[in-house]
Amino acid sequence: MENVCQPPLFARKHAAYAGAALCCLLWGSAYPAIKSGYEIFQIAADDIPSKIVFAGYRFIFAGLLLLMLAAAQRRPLTHLAPRQYGQLVLLGLTQTSLQYTFFYIGLAFTTGVKGSIINATGTFFSVLLAHFIYHNDKLSYNKTLGCVLGFAGVMVVNLSNGLLDFSFSLMGDGFVMLAALILSASTLYGKRLSQTIDPMVMTGYQLAFGGVALTVGGYIFGGSLAVHGIASVAILGYLTLLSSIAFALWSVLLKYNRVSMIAPFNFLIPVSGVLLSAMFLGENILEWKYAVALVLVCSGIWWVNKVGRKAA
Repeated sequence: MENVCQPPLFARKHAAYAGAALCCLLWGSAYPAIKSGYEIFQIAADDIPSKIVFAGYRFIFAGLLLLMLAAAQRRPLTHLAPRQYGQLVLLGLTQTSLQYTFFYIGLAFTTGVKGSIINATGTFFSVLLAHFIYHNDKLSYNKTLGCVLGFAGVMVVNLSNGLLDFSFSLMGDGFVMLAALILSASTLYGKRLSQTIDPMVMTGYQLAFGGVALTVGGYIFGGSLAVHGIASVAILGYLTLLSSIAFALWSVLLKYNRVSMIAPFNFLIPVSGVLLSAMFLGENILEWKYAVALVLVCSGIWWVNKVGRKAA
């Protein structure tokens, strides 16, 4: 039996590393899972409303699951002011509804490999936005270098046949990048709300509110979602668990460990997204631009999370 004098499991170094890697692997697997979901639910490439309905159900279920988990842990679900519920609705409409509208549409018009790399720009957008919003989070040498490397990686992945042949799809690559920008901005808003609202409760509500908005909006514009056997239930269930379990575990890791120890693992998200897209979608990754772009983006994420000697 575990010694009560020992630190909690995820406060131990190796367990924390394993947990952080698992979270990033789960988040990276979302790219091939979503694209596989389009095929399993037989959603046509141009059927945008049905893609939105698909996203909506995922986040309704994920939000409810997180709220049930929060209730089981006796976290405050109902002791919120009316103004706070309004703030959660706004967060849900931006961080879930708006962001994932662009993300799901964009991923339908680009590959899982490119989507995995381009979506990593969210890390760099967060760094840039924080510079203008927070007085104590200004750009440093490390952060600036990381942003330059990251956006250079996105430029490289959109090269076609030569250095002067640039291929960028607005509905695909552009929407994925816009989704990353929206997520970065709304995350900063969510960070402010988390000072007065339990993070798990906040995320559960915003996922549920955002999911309802997505589902209703998708149906209004003619979307539908028909279950085609057990595979449909399985892929939706996986995406639901992916969102809820990864967040819950990441919250525990941040509670018991330094952010500087956990945050650098974010570089695994584009890596796992690229590799899993190749494995499950059969996408080609044997091109020099993917290797170079992945190295640049991962290096950029590492640099922006690198703690200087004075801060260490």
